[in-house]
Amino acid sequence: MNPTYFALELKRFFRDYTGVFFIAVLPCFFYVVFGAAQSWSDQSVGRGNVAMYVMISMAAYGAVTATVSIGGSAAMERMQGWGRQLGLTPMRDFTFVATKAAVGVTVALVPIGLIFVIAAFTGARGDLPSWIVGGLVILIGAAVFSVYGLIFGLLFRSESAIGAASGTLVVLAFLGNLFFPLSGALLTIAKFTPLYGYVSLARRTLTEGYILNGTQNGSVVFEPLWQPIVNLAVWTVIFCALALAAVRYGRRRQ
Repeated sequence: MNPTYFALELKRFFRDYTGVFFIAVLPCFFYVVFGAAQSWSDQSVGRGNVAMYVMISMAAYGAVTATVSIGGSAAMERMQGWGRQLGLTPMRDFTFVATKAAVGVTVALVPIGLIFVIAAFTGARGDLPSWIVGGLVILIGAAVFSVYGLIFGLLFRSESAIGAASGTLVVLAFLGNLFFPLSGALLTIAKFTPLYGYVSLARRTLTEGYILNGTQNGSVVFEPLWQPIVNLAVWTVIFCALALAAVRYGRRRQ
């Protein structure tokens, strides 16, 4: 990793106040609205309470928004000529990729850290393993969605790519059982969407494998561990395959 390039990339990112707002501040606002501000936030869920359940969900949303943004920007830079400029420097492709990956992880830490801190002071309650494992799964799993952003950057080749990728994330978050518990047919559909397995794994230590059924009686349903793992693994393969296809398509157009 190139420390100078890493520092410049971070500085450039944090100059984009609109991007910082959507990545860091908006998920915190969602946590307060859907979690801390609700009367049922202190009700028990597994090893913690509802506030912590919502905290993990919103932190995951903020983290994937961050990595999607970084992945999309990296692709557009390459397609718009920045790669040729870097080619005139001693920096190798591996260094470029490693630095971008480090920037993505660092940026993802911002919404995760902010939401975890705010939640700790607004009633989120859970045991230590739930906090640690939840945070680690959110951070590591978010890297998968940098490829998702990469796909949009390679296909659209414009600034609208990041907006399109981030916009579709909102839809996928609703369909993926992230913003509120689903039930019935919607819950069945959710299990086939990209964000479902990722968020379920992040919440699993807290919920002990049970998922909330979005019905009036607040019932829970046990979910085998293999289901979210298979979901995340399959979508990782799909994203990588689509990214490879997008790279080959871009080469044919050039």
